Amino acid sequence: MRRISDLMDIFLQPGELFVGDASFQIRTILGSCVSITLWHPILRVGGMSHFLLPTRTGPNPDGELDGRYGDEALQLMFKDLKEIGANPTLCEAKIFGGGNMFPGNQHARGQQAKGLLVGKRNGVAARELLRLNGIAVITESLFGIGHRQIIFDISKGDVWSRQVRPSSHEIDAESAVQGK
Repeated sequence: MRRISDLMDIFLQPGELFVGDASFQIRTILGSCVSITLWHPILRVGGMSHFLLPTRTGPNPDGELDGRYGDEALQLMFKDLKEIGANPTLCEAKIFGGGNMFPGNQHARGQQAKGLLVGKRNGVAARELLRLNGIAVITESLFGIGHRQIIFDISKGDVWSRQVRPSSHEIDAESAVQGK
């Protein structure tokens, strides 16, 4: 995927998020994780998250928000957007990720039959979080097999997504390791 040379490049690790102006592009690689991008078309500011799970399952003793969880990452993005003068509800949203990284894994197939794949839960949660906050999702690229490479150009609001499926060799190797 191409890098836009005149923009400052930010790479998100899992659990991170970034909000900035039109001088930035944000990149990440997603497996079962999900990224929400928010872009304000008038102010040309936006942000992207890279969350691992839909929500925290245990207590939060220190009360601090954590970008590893979709609901908390969205709250952090809202806070950061407001700090730079953007109303988050006027942003356009795009959602990416939620892939099945281990399609040959027997345990994953059993979880899929029960509707419990983490990637699927992440994607569904992202849609619901945005709906509950009244933010329009203008496009999404969710689920499927493999990982995605994402680049978000905040100057234009464009997001490029490339899904990379595991090769049949990788799937065969995974099955062989599991004794199939």
